[in-house]
Amino acid sequence: MTKMKFESPDMTAQNIDRIAALFPNCITEMLDEEHSTPEKKVYKRAVNFDLLKQMLSPDVVDGDEAYEFTWVGKKAAIVEANKPIRKTLRPCVAESKDWDTTENLYIEGDNLEVLKLLQESYLGKVKMIYIDPPYNTGNDFIYADDFMRSQEEENAQMGMYDEDENRLFKNTDTNGRFHSDWCSVIYSRLMLARGLLADTGLIFVSIDDCELTNMRRICDEVFGETNFVDTIIWKKRYGGGAKEKWLVSLQEYVLVYCKNAALLGELYVPLTKDSIERYYQKKDENYATRGGYRTHPLEATKSMDARANLVYPIPAPDGSEIWPKRQWLWSKDRAYEALVKGELEIYQGNDGSWQVATKQYLRDADGTERLGKMFSIIENIYTQHGTNEMISLMGNAKIFPFPKPSSFVKQLLPLASDKDSIVLDFFSGSATTAHAVMQLNAEDGGHRKFIMVQLPEPCDEASEAYKAGYKNICEIGKERIRRAGDKIKSESPMTTQDLDIGFRVLKLDDSNMKDVYYAPDDYDQGMLAGLESNIKDDRTDLDLLFGCLIDWGLPLSLPYKSEQLGGCTVHTYNDGDLIACFDANIPESVVKEIAQRKPLRAVFRDSGFASSPEKINVFEIFKLYMPEDAGDISKRVRVM
Repeated sequence: MTKMKFESPDMTAQNIDRIAALFPNCITEMLDEEHSTPEKKVYKRAVNFDLLKQMLSPDVVDGDEAYEFTWVGKKAAIVEANKPIRKTLRPCVAESKDWDTTENLYIEGDNLEVLKLLQESYLGKVKMIYIDPPYNTGNDFIYADDFMRSQEEENAQMGMYDEDENRLFKNTDTNGRFHSDWCSVIYSRLMLARGLLADTGLIFVSIDDCELTNMRRICDEVFGETNFVDTIIWKKRYGGGAKEKWLVSLQEYVLVYCKNAALLGELYVPLTKDSIERYYQKKDENYATRGGYRTHPLEATKSMDARANLVYPIPAPDGSEIWPKRQWLWSKDRAYEALVKGELEIYQGNDGSWQVATKQYLRDADGTERLGKMFSIIENIYTQHGTNEMISLMGNAKIFPFPKPSSFVKQLLPLASDKDSIVLDFFSGSATTAHAVMQLNAEDGGHRKFIMVQLPEPCDEASEAYKAGYKNICEIGKERIRRAGDKIKSESPMTTQDLDIGFRVLKLDDSNMKDVYYAPDDYDQGMLAGLESNIKDDRTDLDLLFGCLIDWGLPLSLPYKSEQLGGCTVHTYNDGDLIACFDANIPESVVKEIAQRKPLRAVFRDSGFASSPEKINVFEIFKLYMPEDAGDISKRVRVM
């Protein structure tokens, strides 16, 4: 029972809590001099103000980088993550599948910039993130972010560009910043990913031994040590080892973190028939008769050190007290909480004495689905399964070597995602995650949506992928989704009629708006004529519409329609979340028609009106038809 404190709140502690919620990487420990003694050092939570200043600064803050876990370029990586960009996502209907009806997204571009653009539209909305980032092997492409070398240094050293003239380099093990560059790439992207994650969401990060320690420490900073869930060990193969230098390495890892451990709750997943038979029923003969759970004694074994706080009574059904022979496994608070929740079983043994056991792997309330805790070791899913999957879908394993099996990611999905959640993978690769989402939806009737993000890394001209007609990795990923979706539906045509196997393709590009590089005195009449429109000449209405969605923070996968009103094209997004008209010389009758529909937001082209008075009149028209929202009209109606 909690006692009353009879003291005022500790405001310093509360302020640290607020800072921790916003910037968990700025929380550290320091010596508590007030409560420490020469015999015993006591530590307290504190704020790393140097790092906090950096988080709030657009420039690199002076001073040595001396935080507990640091590397060359760490502060610059923070600056890079927080730096605004002038970019947009341009729709590509021709490369999409089921554009008008799908709720899935495939985004091509540098994931650092894409994650920045998604911050408003998907802030706190992603239930699960899975990433399989490039392992630091000395050969993988690393994105050439601004916190790395200068362009001159990089050009001289690497001389590599993608098809859009974006700089790339290989982080070889001869590079003096072999670990630093890799850490910087990961750190900035995870900072942005955390903002997208829902409060009850989980992120899964696949990694091997090379950077496991650094990845764990980076995640501890970005997500907070208290939000570490577990490390899943994946037994990725069952043999081999002829090329191994020392031991035969059979495993990789998946680090699991949550956004907020206080809100996470239990992580139960549906148990398969195989898992029930292998792990549960055979270990407890009374499994079926007991109601779908197995038990484990709460009494501790002799191998556990004696602890006085684990010796206490537990009430029996007849009102007596049950004392342990030695001690319990759990503390009193935990045991009593489990007792209230019905997670303890109290029964009489053969000798008539009362026994206490914990219930494990409970069945769902309706009795149709058995739920349990997932083990932290994944077995019987091997790398070869991913290779076989690629052969089955694409006809050639070498089109994308060593992809993760979709069954591997599918096993992780129920831990974090409910049947209607958003799943993000911003190192999409061959789009294994998209495949897994569609497959699980087909099996359990879910409506999970995926967002895949991938840099269009060019395929080597000597590669099997290039010979098969794929110019870059994105082309491989998109084709895999198409083929996987068709295969899933063909295998279960009766139950997958409504399965969403489509995706909208969006491509990262420069802003839709023209840039201004000249001082007023430098303009001539020809230049001024070119600036009559502030929108680039190659941009379509659809480009402008999706640019507005990003700017206004609306999801990018909702339905929309276009229609002709008074000779103008009017776009209505999600039944009025946004109505846009980008035509020139928009008549007042069209503005009135749009206002009468009372959209949540409306946008027009700046050059769509001949004069400033006409633009001002737009606001007055909206106030006339939406008097209840008159005070908010200036925020809901914009021009671009």
